[in-house]
Amino acid sequence: MPVNIKRAYEEASKDDGVRVLVDRIWPRGIAKQDLKIDHWMKQVAPSIQLRKWFSHDPDKFQEFKEKYKEELRNDEGKKEQLKELKRIVKKNEKNVTLIYAAKDKENNQASVLKEILDRQNV
Repeated sequence: MPVNIKRAYEEASKDDGVRVLVDRIWPRGIAKQDLKIDHWMKQVAPSIQLRKWFSHDPDKFQEFKEKYKEELRNDEGKKEQLKELKRIVKKNEKNVTLIYAAKDKENNQASVLKEILDRQNV
């Protein structure tokens, strides 16, 4: 079973399993109780500088992906939170949904994290 990703603006489902918000900023217009998340992992999100540079431009996605993975490898806070996220995924046998706010359902940090987590042996 692969890890799932879902926009914060989509309705929560019992099939989502453990819901983990992977954005640095809380999604606009959603009350905390309505998002129904189990964890909010701000540190695993891309840096503010990288997020602003990327600006959700699909043409920049491959380069964003490389730079984001580099951040995940080299930033201690991100590295620790990714390690914790991997632990959650393994503990729940990949019954985890990464929640993100971006409009683009393919070119976002959750899809990069999903790719990393799906390669993890459970």
